[in-house]
Amino acid sequence: TNMYKNIIVQDNIKKLENYGMEVIKPDSGYLACGDIGEGKMPSAAVLFDYILKELQCEKDLAGKNVLITAGPTIEKIDKVRFISNPSSGKMGYEIARAAMLRGASVTLISGKTSLTPPPFVKFINVLSAEDMFEAVKENYKMADIIVKSAAVADYRPSNPLDYKVKKSDGELFIELERTEDI
Repeated sequence: TNMYKNIIVQDNIKKLENYGMEVIKPDSGYLACGDIGEGKMPSAAVLFDYILKELQCEKDLAGKNVLITAGPTIEKIDKVRFISNPSSGKMGYEIARAAMLRGASVTLISGKTSLTPPPFVKFINVLSAEDMFEAVKENYKMADIIVKSAAVADYRPSNPLDYKVKKSDGELFIELERTEDI
């Protein structure tokens, strides 16, 4: 930590960045000197991601901004229930990864999935169709390419409740309204 945070080391890192070099930030944790903090070598997986980013693909999308939507949206019925679909988000995440490897600056807007966002991608996590709509609206103007692979709900409950609906005799009806197209 003391070596990494040393003003001379920090000045040299800034100098390298000013010359256009990409500097991989260190990990934090227990260090060989006994300190705990910044200064650890990043994991092999992180280093490999940086190598792939540089070498795996032709950079034919360099200078392009790509916006991608992925995953499902969740529309709340009450405090604990929702309607959704089983979209995994895999297609959108793979498109984001491929665009990043081809040199694009990528923004990935995703509903809830079990996937880890690709490295080097701006990630925006959303929940509902409305959340995704707003995130796309805030980010689409800078995009050269937009890929809409999310499974966005077409309908949402008209009156979501702030409390859990208790089970009772009889039927429960949920009135739905259309969501805005993204």
